[in-house]
Amino acid sequence: MTRLRRDLSELLRLAVPVVGSRLGVMAMGLTDTVVVGRFSATELGYMALGWAPTAVVLTTAIGLLSGVQVMTARAIGRGRPEATGAVLRRGMAYAIGLGLVATALLEAFGPALIRLSGVEADLAEGAGRTLRIFALSLTLSTAATAASSWLEAVGRPGAATTAMWVANAFNLALDLVLVPGGFGLTAMGAAGAAWATFAARIVLIALLVGFVLRTPHGRGLLGRPPRDRAAEAEQRRIGYAGGGALFAETAAFAGMNIVAGWVGGLTVAGWSIVLNLAAIIYMTPLGLAMAASVLVARAHGAEDWRRVESAGAVGLGVTAAATAAASLAVWLAAGPIAAGYARDPALIALVRPALVLACLFFVADGLQAVASQMLRACGDVWLPTAVQVASYGVVMLPLGWALALPAGLGLNGIVWAVTAASFMSAGLLVARFAWVARPARVG
Repeated sequence: MTRLRRDLSELLRLAVPVVGSRLGVMAMGLTDTVVVGRFSATELGYMALGWAPTAVVLTTAIGLLSGVQVMTARAIGRGRPEATGAVLRRGMAYAIGLGLVATALLEAFGPALIRLSGVEADLAEGAGRTLRIFALSLTLSTAATAASSWLEAVGRPGAATTAMWVANAFNLALDLVLVPGGFGLTAMGAAGAAWATFAARIVLIALLVGFVLRTPHGRGLLGRPPRDRAAEAEQRRIGYAGGGALFAETAAFAGMNIVAGWVGGLTVAGWSIVLNLAAIIYMTPLGLAMAASVLVARAHGAEDWRRVESAGAVGLGVTAAATAAASLAVWLAAGPIAAGYARDPALIALVRPALVLACLFFVADGLQAVASQMLRACGDVWLPTAVQVASYGVVMLPLGWALALPAGLGLNGIVWAVTAASFMSAGLLVARFAWVARPARVG
């Protein structure tokens, strides 16, 4: 078997269940969005703004905890699987601390920040109520991120996928009852979706911990491994860079909710639909990024430089093909997709052209995600962060405001800004990986 075919086979073996798990993460948000959107466009606006600050925390946590996956894969590549238990224990401690701090901050200041953002008073009040409920389950979700990342890195991605989809089924059942008020209960709208998510995350973390403890080295979660300060520092360093990048990117996307709110409540609902679909599509390259980074990290740990380059090329190629196919599907089915999210004719008319326009950035967004993760697996952690901060924080946010408001493009202006930032990030990061891989191969 050629190196290319071997890397492709291994990538797909890891990526398929990882993508399934990541799609499960977004399916929970999709379920909430569809059930609430078909119940009330107003409640969907509450949920979109209330969810946005917690989405920043959750996505940042994926970055902060990326050291769990990279360090676990490196340990396996070096032939030291017994060291993976300590990696997991450190990751879970970081995750729990992060979740508790984020919950406290959002409960204390989140609703006030939404009010200060300048959106309509009713929108701010409803979003603040929803935010408080979503914030309660953040620690459950951050801990689940650490556990699932470790399972994926040790070659047990199917366990993480199973846990996520069981939690999704639980979330859907509760959504159908709590949002519209089934079985004689009072309709709760966006708040009902938030409570359903809380319960589903309890199920998720319980299943994941059970799977972890059944693995040979997962019992390291309960023990006290010897201190390894160098490994601890490296794990934090990888996490800080990944978290900084994802924080900037997600905060910028959440900031677009504020820009949409300045345009109007209907635009907030429309942007939440576009963003939700984009996030679902993004789960495929995110899963591929995780799988590709595991292959690159293993090759890096084994000092197999040719395989670093080969794994990177396969990861980027598969990502480009998958996101191009998704773009074509959305372009062809934009109308039915919009109608599936909402019943309000005005909202459907607003969303349909925005979905067509969004097809422009899916490929670039996927490539930048994969390239950045592979660079971190190679130990190049800070430059990807700088590129993503510049693209999404410095370029996208002000451009989105300029196009949506002064230029009068509204929702489409926001989508154009995302497109420009994604192409900027992808171009720079793919070029950087090509440069990093070349001297590694020569060396």
